[in-house]
Amino acid sequence: MKIFIDPPNSLVLFDLVERFGHEPLSAMAAIQEKVDNLEVDMPPMNVTLDDVVKGLKYAGVEVPSGIRGRLALWGPMIEEADAAIIMDDCPYSFGCVGCERSNIMVKYLIKRRGIPVLNVNYPEDEAQATDFVARTKEFLEGLQ
Repeated sequence: MKIFIDPPNSLVLFDLVERFGHEPLSAMAAIQEKVDNLEVDMPPMNVTLDDVVKGLKYAGVEVPSGIRGRLALWGPMIEEADAAIIMDDCPYSFGCVGCERSNIMVKYLIKRRGIPVLNVNYPEDEAQATDFVARTKEFLEGLQ
């Protein structure tokens, strides 16, 4: 199954999803596809007209361009996801947690899809980390 991870560039979530036999939908894969695409020839010109149109599908023209850009990348992944794992209360330096408006929209789009979702908190100690891995394993195994 395809699992959307939030934050979308979390290596921890990416690894756990992959270890338990699912396909993680992450920012890394979507960005690699952009970088490998011959239409995008030089930074900062790394956005095509199609990207702008995709972003407008998820957020109106009055929404800041950074949010639309993120949603242009993450929205299609959410649409193809069979389930999602959302990590809450992450420290600012963990993944893409710097834009709270984007995070709110991502959570809204996931909820609107009606797919199975596991919400976990960022672990603060070893016991919480063990519980986080156990809950993630149980969720992913339950999707079979």
